[in-house]
Amino acid sequence: MSRLLDLRKTPGAGRLPGALGCVAYGHGVQLAGADVSVGLKVFGAEAEAHAWLAEGPFTEGTLDGLHYRHNKDFLFGWISLGEQACRPGADMSPLETVSRQAYDAVFAVQAQTGFTHLLRCWNYLPGINIDGGGLERYRQFNIGRQDAFIAARQAWLDGSPSACALGSAEGELVVYFLAGRHSALPIENPRQTSAYRYPAQYGPRAPTFSRASLLRLESEEVLFISGTASIVGHESLHLGNVREQTRETLRNLDAVVAEANRHAFFGRFETRKLFLKVYLRHAEDLPVIRETLQHALGEGLNVSFLLADVCRAELLVEIEAFGFLDAEPAC
Repeated sequence: MSRLLDLRKTPGAGRLPGALGCVAYGHGVQLAGADVSVGLKVFGAEAEAHAWLAEGPFTEGTLDGLHYRHNKDFLFGWISLGEQACRPGADMSPLETVSRQAYDAVFAVQAQTGFTHLLRCWNYLPGINIDGGGLERYRQFNIGRQDAFIAARQAWLDGSPSACALGSAEGELVVYFLAGRHSALPIENPRQTSAYRYPAQYGPRAPTFSRASLLRLESEEVLFISGTASIVGHESLHLGNVREQTRETLRNLDAVVAEANRHAFFGRFETRKLFLKVYLRHAEDLPVIRETLQHALGEGLNVSFLLADVCRAELLVEIEAFGFLDAEPAC
């Protein structure tokens, strides 16, 4: 079975060899060799490429506007949809419509290719916290996404994939994902209410994702941790205090890692050794967030800092993470 590995670097020209999929982050930057671009400002570089690497050969295709590439074990897919040209239904907003279309395409590709298990999803939508005709746009997105899960008879409560949803200043809805032929084990955080069990005060449809997922392969285990913030139970904590929000977020990451380690076969994950992607709402908060991370986890972190809106307007920082454990060599 193939290995799966993430490579992060300041991009140059040309496609990365062995890239199952390559995502470029940067505001107003087009990068040669990237499959999909996300228009978020990167701190410390004009742009940054995140590539998921796997063993070839690769097969490529397009279905319903969704592009994909796969080897024998993993599939990477991506789609970008604008709301301007869509024709919403009588009871659906443009964002609900394109969210439904995006995930309908995800499930259609999975059905066609046989990569039936969603491992990890990334979602970026403009104006995530804006009121869009009486309902916040993130809540509209949750309706469209969940409708697609239900229509495709995919797990939309227990067993849903790990995921994140962040806000961009402008652009289209961007969804990209990893899928496989083998399922990942969903992991929940004992400190938090499962997102798909949130009460109705957070919108007519709960978010469709697990707090993390653990993928077991023959030669490695991969831990995907969803976007994580300063939420305990279902309530946001430390309003207006970015330092305490960061500390609470780290406590949640530690809790998820501890829960994953109860199921890991190849050792123990450590928060300080994870690949971290930190989304901050305000650029001026970067020094405090960076200092808090270094104080808690030490120097030499593998971390990217991106400017983005978090799914709740009162949250100032969100962190997603992933890590790898290699199988111990045979004696």
